[in-house]
Formats: sequence, structure tokens, C-alpha cells
Amino acid sequence: MERYQVAVIGGGSAGMTAAAGAASMGAKTALIEKKDSLGGDCLHYGCVPSKSLIDAAARVDTIKSQNFGFNVTGELNFNLVKEHVKSAQSIIQEIDGTDRFTDLGVDVYFGGASFLSPHEIKIGHTDVVYAEKIIIATGSSPVIPPIEGIKDITYVTNETIFDLEKLPEHLGIIGGGTVGVEMAQAFAKLGSKVTIVEGSDQLFSKEDQDISTFMYNVLKEEIDIELNTKVVKTESDSGSIKLHLSHRSGKEEIKIVDTLLVAAGRKPSLNSLDLAKAGVAVKNGFVEVDKTFASSQPHIFAVGDVIETLPFTHAAGEEAKTVVPNVLFGLKRGLDHAHTPWVTFTSPEVFHVGKTEQQLQSEKADYRTYRAHLDEVDRFITSHETRGFVKILTDKKGRILGAHAAGKEAGEWMQIAVFAMKNKHKIGSLSRMIYSYPTKAGALQKAADLYWREKLFEGPLPKLTKKFLDLKYKVTSRNDHHPKQEELPLKNTQ
Repeated sequence: MERYQVAVIGGGSAGMTAAAGAASMGAKTALIEKKDSLGGDCLHYGCVPSKSLIDAAARVDTIKSQNFGFNVTGELNFNLVKEHVKSAQSIIQEIDGTDRFTDLGVDVYFGGASFLSPHEIKIGHTDVVYAEKIIIATGSSPVIPPIEGIKDITYVTNETIFDLEKLPEHLGIIGGGTVGVEMAQAFAKLGSKVTIVEGSDQLFSKEDQDISTFMYNVLKEEIDIELNTKVVKTESDSGSIKLHLSHRSGKEEIKIVDTLLVAAGRKPSLNSLDLAKAGVAVKNGFVEVDKTFASSQPHIFAVGDVIETLPFTHAAGEEAKTVVPNVLFGLKRGLDHAHTPWVTFTSPEVFHVGKTEQQLQSEKADYRTYRAHLDEVDRFITSHETRGFVKILTDKKGRILGAHAAGKEAGEWMQIAVFAMKNKHKIGSLSRMIYSYPTKAGALQKAADLYWREKLFEGPLPKLTKKFLDLKYKVTSRNDHHPKQEELPLKNTQ
């Protein structure tokens, strides 16, 4: 039985980061991945293929909508779109390949992992390893809701949608979360008719209400959106899929689609681990951890989608960076996700960091709102991409509590707000920066400028300035009525 100081279960973003970090610090490390390659959901089913598909869709949409006099003919070759996606995956796969980790001294195992005891892990059917410390980073998998007939039809999830043989004529989507809306708009731009079925009363439910409302109005121009609606039954119908919909109002109807994407959320991938044999506690389906990411077994840690935290690749990676010193050196470092941003890669993009206005209202917080619209920003005007706005929320002293935006490439130019929040800079510091002109970051600058305008024109400064100028005017006026010393007539000394 091979013995390790650290064993990492899961070869996705969090697992690779943790394994590389542990090995770089000198620990004998094993990395265990159930699939036959590293990269995890992000590379194979999530961030990489979805963003590549979104990029392809945006290019197609640009060709169709802005030809500047060119005559564009022909039909979309969906296989070329798939090649665009696969190419991006293969390049990143090579960067994050097995050799990178073996060069660091990591022993990489491929096969499903399960606990035999708190320190022993079985890999596949034959290998067993012993580890002093263990990090669980097995990610998550799609939730399949208990809909009548769902097991009797062929549907796709984020794990299989990129393997479609042809472009859907009518794509039905269950769920209006990040995966649902990103794929909905991408396929709509490629030429599919798309219907989203969402049980709640809004899309982008985690976003600020102003952002959510704005994006709904944008997307409804491209997509059929059924809010307050559930799919209560599915059935095959001559090669198509019949969706039985039930609206909250009581109305019932049938939609017929040729492809169904189930994007109804995700759940931790823990079932095959036999956590009970390791004595690891689970709560609400997640590994229960303390602020240092330690589980109920102090030598077993967990990060990423298997714990109840933000379900994003970059969040998982940061958790892995944080946990490695805890694992190796017994430190008690934690991670506050209050400043962790996220982006929804629709067109326009949606950016989020910190609290929403609704959260601040529920907390009865004393806050200020600063908003700038993109049609006021020259760079967006020059590219005719003026849909969207920036919204910054601060306390009364100007400390940033939340920053939100919808706009072209918002995920890129709004990152400055994350830096400001993380380093406790006030909104005024964003205004005092010098921005290259013209850039999209000018939208953030305009929102921040409103803070100084408020201070200058609504605060005490205008009154003080008026008093100073009035006093200066009085002094000047007095001096104007008296001749200067050299102009006084000389006294007669004779």
C-alpha cells in the first residue's frame, strides 16, 4: 500500500490547485480523478466549452446582423461550431495535463475513489492508498428533477449538450439559472428557437433586482421565457419531446421541442465516496466543514462544490489555495467570499460582487446608490453597444458594499471594483484614478464620479466655499475703495 502525506480526491480546478500546492511545498502527494483525464467539470462540461460556444454564437450573430454591405450567404455548419469548442478544450487540456503534475512530483491515479477507513482510499478495483491528510474536491453533477416521464425520454445536461449531432430546431430548457440562460442565448444566436421554463418569478434570481429586470427584458427579445411555470410531465412524440407545462396562474399548455436541456441546478458528487466509512459528516447533502475547511474528521478537508459555498470554478480554486497551508502546517486560515465576484456570460454580460440592494434593504442598512448608463460612455457609443448600466452601492462613508453591472464584457472592466472592495478603498478612489480614454472602464468611472459630485454639490463644501468667496469679495471690495500707500499725497513738510 502506497503511503502519502496528502491525497487529493478530484482532478478539477480545486483538486489540481490543491495537489500542485501541496507538492510544491514538498509533500508527497497523490491526485485521484475518476475520469481518464484531468480538468474536471470546468474543462469538460462547464466554463471552457460553454464560453467557447458563446464566443462562436456571438461571431455568428455579428456576421448575420452587422454585414456593412457585404452579402452573406450559406447555412451554419454546426460541426464547425463543435470543432471551435473542442479545439479550446484540447489546448487547455494540454496545459493542465498529467505531465504538469508528475513533473511536480504528484502521483496521478485515474479511477473512482471510495473510503475504506478514515485514512485508506480505494481507487478503482485494485489500488489502495494510505494518506495522512485528505482533501475532498470531487465537484458536482446535474440535478435531474422528479418530473413524470423524465426517465423515459432522451434529454441533455451541461455534460452532454456539447455532443449534440445537429443544431436543435427548438431547444427547451428546464431552469433559468446561469447554465440555462447562457445556453439559451447562445443557441438562439446560432439559429435555434429556444424556450426557458423557470419555476420562480424571475431569471437571474441571485442578482440585484434592477439587473434581473433589465436582463429579462433583453433576453425576452430572443427567447421564449415562461416564468412561474413548471414542467410537470414529459413524453416522447414522434421524435420530438412533449412538455406539459403548468403555470402558477392555473393555466396548462403543451410545448413541443426536439431537444431538452435539463439545467435545474447541481448537487455535490459524494455518493460514491462512502463517507460514512471515513466518519465524515454531511449536512444538506454537502460535506460539513468549519471555517478552515476541515470536516468532522480533522485530517480530512473539503473544498469546492462539495461544500455549501459559491459554486464557481474561481471560488473553488481560491478555497484550494487557502486550505493547503492548513493541511500541511496546521494553520487556521479561512476565506471570506464577500469579495468574490461572478459573471454570467450572456450578451450583455452580468457582473456581480458584494451585496444587492435588496439584501441591504432587508438588513435595514444605510446605503447610497451610484448608477451610470452605458449610453453615456463614449467607448460603448463608438461600438454601438450601449445596452446596460453600472450600479455601485456604498455605505454613507463611501465604502463599497456591492457593485453590479450589465454590459459588453462587463466581467473584464468591472474587476477594478473587486480590487477596491478587497483592499477597503472607497468609491472616491475609483473616481480619482486616471482612466485611458476611451475605454469601457469609463462606465465605472462615471458611476464613481457621482460620489464626488454629491460631495461637492450636496455636502458642506459648497457652503464653506461660498463663505470663503464672500469673505474674499468683501476684503477685495474694501481695498478697492482705499488708495494704495504709494498713491497717497505727500504731506507738506515745509
